[in-house]
Amino acid sequence: MTEATRKSEAPRAEAALLPPVDVFEDAAGITLYADLPGVPKDRLSLQVESDTLTIEGEVALDMPEGMEASHAEVDLPRYRRVFTLSKELDSEKVAAEFNHGVLKLRIPKAEHAQPRRVEIKVA
Repeated sequence: MTEATRKSEAPRAEAALLPPVDVFEDAAGITLYADLPGVPKDRLSLQVESDTLTIEGEVALDMPEGMEASHAEVDLPRYRRVFTLSKELDSEKVAAEFNHGVLKLRIPKAEHAQPRRVEIKVA
């Protein structure tokens, strides 16, 4: 899996934060964790199209009425990250969980890319 280039995203010129992502691979596939603090589940979008995975989320931080932030470290209201998926991964079987601002994706390897045991026969 590689991160897609930004040039192909020219029509979507809106500025966005890149969420930090950790990717772990094992024999059966990959697990991706993306930190999306301040994003509620209903404002999170996950799209897999062909070999492209897109993660988008809108930050929803409610400010108490009559108050205004005097300092904000997060000044962009959205996250966006795009990855190109390897042909070894089965993009039809992506599983997603979202808990406490952390998105967990499990993408299994395609059947042809998974290790298999070969039976040895006695002749």
